[in-house]
Amino acid sequence: MPEPKILSVVWTERALQHAISIRKYLQEHFSSKEVDHFVALLRAFEFTVRPHPKLYPETVFQKAVRRAVLNKVCSVFYRIYNHKIEILAILGNRCDLDKWL
Repeated sequence: MPEPKILSVVWTERALQHAISIRKYLQEHFSSKEVDHFVALLRAFEFTVRPHPKLYPETVFQKAVRRAVLNKVCSVFYRIYNHKIEILAILGNRCDLDKWL
């Protein structure tokens, strides 16, 4: 069986802003343990998705966009574009996705 091709991960400006604001919120309202856990979730997602970009299902909103549920609170939305994994957004699972996607 051939080795899976490892794709690079690229973050959009919007996705970076989402990650920064989530981290800032966690720093203000929770302990450093929760902040570290959030960062670990993002790293684990990148590690998992790079060799298996189609692991997570496509959204019903846009077929090219995939959703990875990190935990009960947060999901990462990404697409495979130009042989790269492009992180589009990190959103709360309770928000209205129609305005984001």
